[in-house]
Amino acid sequence: MADKDELAAGETEGYKVGEKKTIDEYKNLDAEDESLNKWKASLGLGAAIGDPNDPRTVVIEKLSLKVEGRPDIEVDFTKTELSALKSTPFVVKEKAEYRIYIQFRVQHDVISGLKYVQVVKRKGIQVDKTEEMLGSYGPNNEKTPFYSKTLPIEVAPDGLLGRGTYTAKSRFTDDDKKIHLEFDWVIEIKKDW
Repeated sequence: MADKDELAAGETEGYKVGEKKTIDEYKNLDAEDESLNKWKASLGLGAAIGDPNDPRTVVIEKLSLKVEGRPDIEVDFTKTELSALKSTPFVVKEKAEYRIYIQFRVQHDVISGLKYVQVVKRKGIQVDKTEEMLGSYGPNNEKTPFYSKTLPIEVAPDGLLGRGTYTAKSRFTDDDKKIHLEFDWVIEIKKDW
């Protein structure tokens, strides 16, 4: 029996993924439609920036845990090896309210339905699964050098049973089911910072 992909994004009932188009096809699509042209301009389909030698469409730059009154706990993916995330836990105080902040770039193409999926486990048992739609984006340009998204507030578990070490797996994927980044990390819930 094949293993089920625990990070697979859910399907939205009634939503049908549109036909994939290139940037040039989007630029030329209904060129006489003024409102559509404004929408295309808002996507930044003009002078895109990005490294032509970098094949990635979505480049995740940062992931941060934001807690009111505390410095952000941040991972800079442009400088951090993914394997290091397993050995350096994110420490969070029990009952703390936090938000996940994500900063990313899109290059070379339009990305449709970018999603963040996260599964958290304690002692091998799944205790939480988060799936957040980040949206659809055109390539970044000088006016918009990066995109960002702050996810809804979450509350850290508390009490003797809530404190401890949790493992998390995170994935950035899109409507085409392409995986843009996947990594494992560790969260440690403590009585205090």
